[in-house]
Amino acid sequence: MNFKQMQTKKAQGGFTLIELMIVVAIIGILAAVAIPAYQNYVAKSKFAAGLAEVSAGKTGVDVAMSENSDLTQDQILTASGLKATTPACDMSVTLTAGVAALTCTVNSGPAPVNGKVITQTRAVDGTWTCSTDAEDEHRGNACAAADAETDPETNPETNPG
Repeated sequence: MNFKQMQTKKAQGGFTLIELMIVVAIIGILAAVAIPAYQNYVAKSKFAAGLAEVSAGKTGVDVAMSENSDLTQDQILTASGLKATTPACDMSVTLTAGVAALTCTVNSGPAPVNGKVITQTRAVDGTWTCSTDAEDEHRGNACAAADAETDPETNPETNPG
């Protein structure tokens, strides 16, 4: 083997340490951006799952209340078809002066949505409104903030559920 052949083989040895360090730094930067975005996505997903579960009970409540307006809270929960505890929610029902409220308290979710409350409220006239105490970034447009004005004419962000 002559000197020129040895030089050629040595040049094909692989990546230098600085090149590998640059790649590791880039991967670290990407991970630093991706992990918080993923956590936010998981929180939104858990909130959406809770909203879907509590919203599923609205039809049963409508039917039951149209047939008999003198129902008890237990009868409302039974009519809704909802279980008291689901993978996403701890459900509860309140009934006050003909106004029924289906409430989901998010369980076992990420910290930003764990323990947050989603409430579907049925007015005496049969209209439904949704409210929650979850932050805007996690609830999306599906449900109004609990402290928001619930009149659609004065607050276009309110979304009757």
